[in-house]
Amino acid sequence: MQKIALASASPRRRELLAQLAVNFELVKAEVDETQLPGEIATDYVLRLAISKARAGFQVQTQTATEVLPVLGADTIVVVDGEVLGKPTDQADFLRMMRLLSGRQHQVYTAIALVSGDLVNGELVTGERVLSDTVKTEVWFSALTEAQMLDYWRSGEPADKAGGYGIQGLASRFIPKIAGSYFAVVGLPLYETDQLLQQL
Repeated sequence: MQKIALASASPRRRELLAQLAVNFELVKAEVDETQLPGEIATDYVLRLAISKARAGFQVQTQTATEVLPVLGADTIVVVDGEVLGKPTDQADFLRMMRLLSGRQHQVYTAIALVSGDLVNGELVTGERVLSDTVKTEVWFSALTEAQMLDYWRSGEPADKAGGYGIQGLASRFIPKIAGSYFAVVGLPLYETDQLLQQL
């Protein structure tokens, strides 16, 4: 399989991609993650994944003699149509947990693969974009305030969309899911492999 670049700072995505036995390197991709006014969740998460892959691809065209296909991904948690990002502080985290407690919500993960041919530093074929979005339903048990606070104090929720990590301590709050576990962690492995097979 062709070597690729991963446009992500997430250690979870790096670990998941390694499970596919993919040869990859990391590339920096900084994008504005602000949701546009009126933008629906599925459009938002897909736009971010494509933007990250494109940003990583652009970095390569400016600095590398060869460009690798770039994989970008983004994950969002949605409840009642509201996108829950990473909690800004304890109060924001508690607000999120109260929304999720005892209910079902959705997790969307979008992946995008951007590739193209570079000759003498010039993109000769234009970029090619492959993408997919995976929806997973997640059920949360009813949480007490004490459970929420204990979880916050663990430090785990701070850098995670929706304020929780299904692969960590929050697993004890989640009785079931319908969809892709790996997508909730941050990278749907089956769908990612399907995109990579198209290179």
